Amino acid sequence: MIVADRKPLKEILEMLKECNRILIVGCKGCVSVCNVGGSKEVGILASILKIAGKKDGRDLKVDEKTLERQCDPEYVDQIKDVVADYDAILSMACGVGPQFLSERYPESRCLPAVNTTFFGGAVQHGVWSERCAGCGTCVTHLFDGMCPVARCSKSLLNGPCGGSANGKCEISKDVDCIWDMIVKKTMEQGRLDDLLKFMPAKDWRTARDGGPRKSVREELVQ
Repeated sequence: MIVADRKPLKEILEMLKECNRILIVGCKGCVSVCNVGGSKEVGILASILKIAGKKDGRDLKVDEKTLERQCDPEYVDQIKDVVADYDAILSMACGVGPQFLSERYPESRCLPAVNTTFFGGAVQHGVWSERCAGCGTCVTHLFDGMCPVARCSKSLLNGPCGGSANGKCEISKDVDCIWDMIVKKTMEQGRLDDLLKFMPAKDWRTARDGGPRKSVREELVQ
C-alpha cells in the first residue's frame, strides 16, 4: 500500500494563511489503513485547525468530507456541488489526491495535507516498512521474493556491498542488509549458486526516469 505521513501543522497553517473557508477531504484508501487520511484523521485535523484559527483571532470555517478514494474521477465528482463554497480544498490522500482534485476543479485551490513516503506494509502494529520502489519491472523473482531496488540503500542488484556488516547496512545499525537476507535464504534452500549466475543490467525504461507513466487496460477502455 501507499504509506504517508501528515504534514507538520506549521506547514499546513502556512499554506492556509489566506484561507478562511476550508474543506478537508479524506480518503478511505491506503492513507486510511496507515492512520493518516481517513475520516478519523480528517476530524482531528479539522478540530486542530479550528483551535489554531481561534488562537490567531481567525474564525475559520472547516468542513469535512471523506471519499472512498481520491484517485478515481467518480468519487472526486462527489464534491462538485460544494467546492465553490471554499477558499481551499485540503487533501488528506496520497500525492495523487490533490492532483486529481486540482485537475477536476481548476478554479479551486487544492492543497496537500500529507507527505507520501513509500510503498510498503505493516511489520507490526503501527509500524510500516518500505518494500517496493514502483520501478515498473519487478525483479523479485531473482532474489527469492525480496527487492534490493527498494530495500538496499544503494539499490544494488549484485550485492552485498563492502559496507554491510553483521547483517546490517552501513547507513544505520537499525537497517537490515537486504542482501544478507537474500544470501541467507538461498543458502538455507541450497541454491546459493543461483546468485553466481550472470545477471544482465536491469531495464530501467519502465521506471520514473522515463517520464510520467500510464497503465492502459484495453478491455476496460470505452
